[in-house]
Amino acid sequence: MAKVFMTLQGKGGVGKSLVSALVAQHFIERGITPRCFDTDPVNRTFGSYQAFNTTKFQLGHRVDQIDPRSFDGLIEEILSAEPEEVFVIDNGASTFLPLINYLAESEAVSILTESGHSVIPISILTGGQALKDTAMGLSQLAQLVPAVELLIVLNEYFGPIQSVVKGKTVQFTETRLYSELEERVRSVIVLPEINPATFGKDLDFILSRHLTFSEAAADEGLSIIAKHRLKSLWGRINEALSEANL
Repeated sequence: MAKVFMTLQGKGGVGKSLVSALVAQHFIERGITPRCFDTDPVNRTFGSYQAFNTTKFQLGHRVDQIDPRSFDGLIEEILSAEPEEVFVIDNGASTFLPLINYLAESEAVSILTESGHSVIPISILTGGQALKDTAMGLSQLAQLVPAVELLIVLNEYFGPIQSVVKGKTVQFTETRLYSELEERVRSVIVLPEINPATFGKDLDFILSRHLTFSEAAADEGLSIIAKHRLKSLWGRINEALSEANL
């Protein structure tokens, strides 16, 4: 049975490619080489990581035109997978609605699950101004892709994921949205808020160069203390991924 992780969120700039890269690195450290796909027609961030040997999936002849039937080829790739294979699929904001509509209309998820594969959509919520938009994206995903477990990632880079209801500060797991989805939530993973002047600068360095944490440890452009911070950060993130039992 293959595991298929799809990073899906309609809001841009919330860390979709980062999360896909973290999931891919997590499996590599477990001795499993994931099959990685980048379906973003505009920003091929995930596809820029050499370590993942990512397939850049073409969805149309032009970046502003998406042929939903192009997803057929991706589903066929998964259907022919060997047992225990892992797929990590990064999807761009511009293709969010086309992809989840395709999954709904074609019943692709049912086809995959009936073939014995496990489909795990990943939705990202961020703090700050994007919280409302990312919550809406999660809600749309849950409605259009039913009957599968959801992996929710709380990215605290822009601040805590919390809201104020009737004058009271409410955490995500205390919201009505979470209560409605709780039975379907496979796990909630928290990417911790980090100091932008230290950990943040180090993370920006490796993200801008599309380096894995393992590659960063050997990079001569990083100081010893920066490498130590990145090792510590990856240890915390990888532990959270391990606890999620991916």
